Amino acid sequence: MPEYAGKLNSYRSALDDLIKYTSDNPTAGILICKEHNKVIAEYALRDIKKPIGIAAYELTQSIPENFKGSLPTIAEIENELKKSQDPFYLG
Repeated sequence: MPEYAGKLNSYRSALDDLIKYTSDNPTAGILICKEHNKVIAEYALRDIKKPIGIAAYELTQSIPENFKGSLPTIAEIENELKKSQDPFYLG
């Protein structure tokens, strides 16, 4: 959704202002989307002057063996998403 680009830009500005060391490079944002829509992405990012990357993802049932122990489970990802969307989430 186009408003996510603005949200991400706000978070990056706060991070750069409050947490980043002067020796650090500016924070780069990565927006991960379910679907790829180049036109919406172009308009959403047109006037944002900081670097933001957009990537589409595709879920798959097969995970390479060497990654299985190091990746979070679907339940863990869903739990983190719920927490990030609801400031009162106690899950």
